[in-house]
Amino acid sequence: MAHSIFGYGTRRAWLAGFLVLLAFSVAACSGQNKGAVYHFQWDITFRSIFQPDGTIINGLWLTIGISIVAQVLGVALGIVAALGRMSRIWPFRIVANLYIWFFRGTPLIVQLTFLFYGLLISHVVAWPTIAVGPFTIAAEVFAGTLILGVNEGAYMAEIVRAGILAVDPGQTEAAKSLGMGYRQTMSRIVLPQAARVIIPPLGNEFNNMIKNTSLLYVLAVFELYTTFDSKAVTTLIYFEYMIACCFWYLLLTTIWGFVQAWIERKFAKGTTQVTGGGPSWRERLLGRGKPKQSDEITVLGGH
Repeated sequence: MAHSIFGYGTRRAWLAGFLVLLAFSVAACSGQNKGAVYHFQWDITFRSIFQPDGTIINGLWLTIGISIVAQVLGVALGIVAALGRMSRIWPFRIVANLYIWFFRGTPLIVQLTFLFYGLLISHVVAWPTIAVGPFTIAAEVFAGTLILGVNEGAYMAEIVRAGILAVDPGQTEAAKSLGMGYRQTMSRIVLPQAARVIIPPLGNEFNNMIKNTSLLYVLAVFELYTTFDSKAVTTLIYFEYMIACCFWYLLLTTIWGFVQAWIERKFAKGTTQVTGGGPSWRERLLGRGKPKQSDEITVLGGH
């Protein structure tokens, strides 16, 4: 049903969304609360978007930096956990399954408070402040980035495992017949082909990572959301500041949408043929993609 609705045209969908937003804005601006009319200070919103101060810029860069580092860590841990879960050695399987079970089964905000405040106050772990050249990484930033990465690794483990299972088992057998060991088979044969399956959900996970950094407010990390929330709490001007906050998050995720589309096309080039091409950036934003008519993947020793 959703597909048939969007089938009337992307322009109509965008127009409908714009009209809804316009109606909401008009209603909000004309709304009254016990006879008192709220006077919107749109200059605050415009300055936060077009002339952001140093705190907003710092929060923006901190959000980007934490997202990238945490995602890279999550991918690395995801590969290790996926291989551990598929290992023939049972202790590796138990550890990997427990890791995935815990971090996928508990809320991220609980993990942040437990692993930072819980371990710190109970003197189990003393989170350090790290100095890298002229830069100093605060303990809460280091801990928050690490916890986000470890949490992401549990989700990436299932994505990586699905990508590995999507590779034809004959590839592994062919590699063994050529005398390749397990490490060579995985690094040269299996994982490069699995990457074509892993890349799309990996891109979605990074999109979520950008937004999940906002949860670091519980650790008093002044990333993008905490910076705007601090301004709103101090001035009691929530509406205007949060509109600007939404703008910056939308800008980051939209830019990443273009980058993700480029990466997917690059990995699919020469190996995947899709009739009619992949989904456009507008279809990504609307959650609608074109169905694949054919999907041919070149395999080792095949044409």
